[in-house]
Amino acid sequence: METLLRRFDPAAMTERALQHLPNVLAALIVLAVFWLLFSVTRPSLRRLLTRAGLHPTLVAMLVERVYRAVVLAFGLVMAADQIGVNVGAALAGIGVVGIAVGFAAQDTLANVIAGFLIFIDKPFAVGDWVTVAENYGSVSDVTMRSTRIRTPRNTYVVIPNRTIIDTVLVNHSKHGETRIDVPIGIAYKENIPRAREALLAAVRDLPGVLQAPAPDLVVTELGASSVNLEVRVWAKDASRERPIYFHVMEAGKLALDAAGIEIPYHHLQLFLDHVDDRVWQQAARVAGLARPEASGPSATN
Repeated sequence: METLLRRFDPAAMTERALQHLPNVLAALIVLAVFWLLFSVTRPSLRRLLTRAGLHPTLVAMLVERVYRAVVLAFGLVMAADQIGVNVGAALAGIGVVGIAVGFAAQDTLANVIAGFLIFIDKPFAVGDWVTVAENYGSVSDVTMRSTRIRTPRNTYVVIPNRTIIDTVLVNHSKHGETRIDVPIGIAYKENIPRAREALLAAVRDLPGVLQAPAPDLVVTELGASSVNLEVRVWAKDASRERPIYFHVMEAGKLALDAAGIEIPYHHLQLFLDHVDDRVWQQAARVAGLARPEASGPSATN
């Protein structure tokens, strides 16, 4: 009990505090110097990175997070050394903890590295319309861990940056004008030039369709049931791609109906080259399935 009271003796505690006060003041001064260093160099570093062509979001993250964390970490190490902390042992412990955290958060670290690659490579920018991992929409935000997309259904999709790096990405806005391909099929008996004239006249004046490049139509395939055409129009803004696609599809259907051009259903035509007699005998029991060359009473035998 006496030992405990002696340890918490106010006079002894005051004496020990006065002994350590110079070291504490020195540590605070070191922290203030490093904070001042960060504050002074931050604007110059931001300007330097911006002139290097880095994305503003990446510049902000590098300066406000990475650079600040590094400067303050050095400041804390120097301050700890002033108050007598064994810096070597502390750094070794921090290193062990860092390795453990790295193994536990390797997916997060992979996404962060992928985020750096996205900012450096610049496959898209905020506001671009993209398709990635079967998600189509406008890029609303890019962070170090994920990319956020707003879809035409007004849903909010968060995609990890690692997925974007490892997946084929289509940027619909990168080069400005966007071509929209709309498939339409007509019957084999119909006249292709006549269908071309009707379809192009129908889509030429649709809202959002550019006059230059002008709409055109090509034959893409001689399909099983139809001659497959493709109406190709251009839009100035990728945000109009889906609405224009639907408008062209509707206008094409109405134009072909007005011109009396048939849009065929899918059908299958079956030719019978050789069938055993016993098959026809069984089929004759069903009305309408008699042998084609048979007629009259013999067809029911």
